[in-house]
Amino acid sequence: MIPDPSMPAVDIPSVIQNIPLQHYLILSTLLFVIGIIGVLTRRNAIIIFMSVELMLNAANLLLIAFSSYRSDASAQVFVFFIMAVAAAEVAVGLAIIVMIYRNTRNTDIGFLNKLKW
Repeated sequence: MIPDPSMPAVDIPSVIQNIPLQHYLILSTLLFVIGIIGVLTRRNAIIIFMSVELMLNAANLLLIAFSSYRSDASAQVFVFFIMAVAAAEVAVGLAIIVMIYRNTRNTDIGFLNKLKW
């Protein structure tokens, strides 16, 4: 294969070279689809919350895989920001779920529809 002179020389780490990029794409897609199915089909707030986190981690996996294959650290820095936002989301989301459970003794989101009246 003839190298493209307009592209910078890319040194892909040897660990990453052993696993093709398509495997990362398939794994990330599967994780994201599992998260979507969890959000759409479950009624428990904690399971929905975990499914959203699974979707965030699927996106992070893709960013890291593409960043490693291109030997560019900018996406990896972006992943750290996503992880910081996800940590804040976990803190606020779990606090909300705990308060709802304390008041209603239930984490079913169908039951939360009654709270607006």
